Amino acid sequence: MTEPALERRLGPFDAAAIILSNVIGGGIFFVPILVAGLVPTAGAMLGVWLIGGVLAFAGAMAYAELAALRPKAGGEYVYLREAFGPPAAFLTGWTSFVAGFSGAIAASAVLLADYIGRFIPAAADRTPLLVLPLPVVPLTVTPQALVALAAIAALSFIHMRGLEPGRLVHNFLAGLKVSGILIFIALGLSLGSGSFGHLSSSNAVVTPATGWLLALIPVMFSYSGWNAAAYVAEEIRNPGRNVPIALGLGTAAVVLIYLALNVLYLYAMPLADIAAVQNGRLTDMVAERLFGFVAGNLLAIFTIVSIAASISAMVLAGPRVYFAMARDGAFLPSVAQVHPRYRTPARAIWAQAAWSAVLVLSSTLSELVDYTGFAIVLFSGVAVAALFVLRHRHPTAERPFKAWGYPYAPAIFVLASAAMLIHRLWTETQPTLYGLIIIAAGIPLYYLFARKGTGVKSLPSP
Repeated sequence: MTEPALERRLGPFDAAAIILSNVIGGGIFFVPILVAGLVPTAGAMLGVWLIGGVLAFAGAMAYAELAALRPKAGGEYVYLREAFGPPAAFLTGWTSFVAGFSGAIAASAVLLADYIGRFIPAAADRTPLLVLPLPVVPLTVTPQALVALAAIAALSFIHMRGLEPGRLVHNFLAGLKVSGILIFIALGLSLGSGSFGHLSSSNAVVTPATGWLLALIPVMFSYSGWNAAAYVAEEIRNPGRNVPIALGLGTAAVVLIYLALNVLYLYAMPLADIAAVQNGRLTDMVAERLFGFVAGNLLAIFTIVSIAASISAMVLAGPRVYFAMARDGAFLPSVAQVHPRYRTPARAIWAQAAWSAVLVLSSTLSELVDYTGFAIVLFSGVAVAALFVLRHRHPTAERPFKAWGYPYAPAIFVLASAAMLIHRLWTETQPTLYGLIIIAAGIPLYYLFARKGTGVKSLPSP
């Protein structure tokens, strides 16, 4: 009897919606404050976001070639396995499970509960109801945690039930998210009481010449997630054509939305005022400047939808990594099972949900996410570097899509990623070292799985 397999039911726009939801999160609503404090002029601020967008697009095009060459579930896990070997692949998957996806889902779910608390105060209540005194990390149950767990469970259940219901719900959330942003931009620029003269404003405080380089670091973190469509390549129809379309379309749309939002921010406020915004409440301040009032409740509703869409994208993408690992013998064997009816990696979805729940209940969530946040840049940079390795190793392989600007564009992306990592290690040495320890903790686990089974298997050469 043939084992059930994943189905190719996603189109290019479905996959692009995953990118939009995964990338457009909270960053674009507070990172511009940081950027405004590091650059001398409004033009430089827009330039940094444009440069970040170009780098993200260069990375997306490299992933497009890799995904078209290897249209399998797992994203960079697959590319690192083929280029640098099973241990390197395992470490990216391990980090994704421990913190990359699971930690981001947990953090987003807690934030979602906070915003729901604006309308239902009990949803944000942090009063302990129950404490499970585990030896290393106690788990604390609060009303806020219960709301977060309910959100994770609901979206995991929807995506477990199949690509069709998951696709419909996710596209609906992504559509509301993007529509809300576009309406905000359109109304702000057409009816708001701002000034395009602010686009030529500058900071009174003299900033160092390298300020825009420092500003690029948070900007690139805001763009992280442009590679989301690669994780579901095995479920995209005609991947050689549609995965590059999804990566290119989704990333380009994000870049345009980010640039338009920054234009709106500058239309509402001069650069120095943006840099002076307190508590990260940029959208509240912009709404007040444009329309004369703080649209707190409206913005909170939009934020709830936006966060839910982001969680949905991560619940969809993350399990494909663990599924790919388990299929290779590098994770729990049961996680490689495809649901016979729904054709989804159901056990991988619930494994991620379970660990995300532990992180929600754990007091170490913020530290874990902070320590491993740089891994997004690390592994995406290594994955793009894999393009050079596979081009050299398999020069005659059939490539349905070739990365635009090769070799210069991917090389610049790799160098920029390396520069950001070096800067992080230099300026935040201790948390970065803690993060490296967490990543390295996966090494003994890899060899444990290798001893129990056959180890990570490589696919045949293309």
